[in-house]
Amino acid sequence: MPSIKQLKKDINNEIGDLIEDIYLWELSNPTADLSKSEKLIDEAILAFDDLIQQINAVSGDGVKGQFKKIQEAKAKVITDLLKKSAKL
Repeated sequence: MPSIKQLKKDINNEIGDLIEDIYLWELSNPTADLSKSEKLIDEAILAFDDLIQQINAVSGDGVKGQFKKIQEAKAKVITDLLKKSAKL
């Protein structure tokens, strides 16, 4: 199991990269409807906040299982966000 610090870094890096890609798309498509991309950025920020809150709430028995669920949720969220950003 990776450390909590590393898991938080991974979440930050992956969602940060996604947001950066969306900003680059906005810059390269100034005539496009930017409301969809802004909505996607907001969704990515909310997902980041939710995952960090889940990490911070881990306690008690079954810590490994809790972190496994968080990692699975992270993978699903990143996949969903990437699919949505590809549709831009």
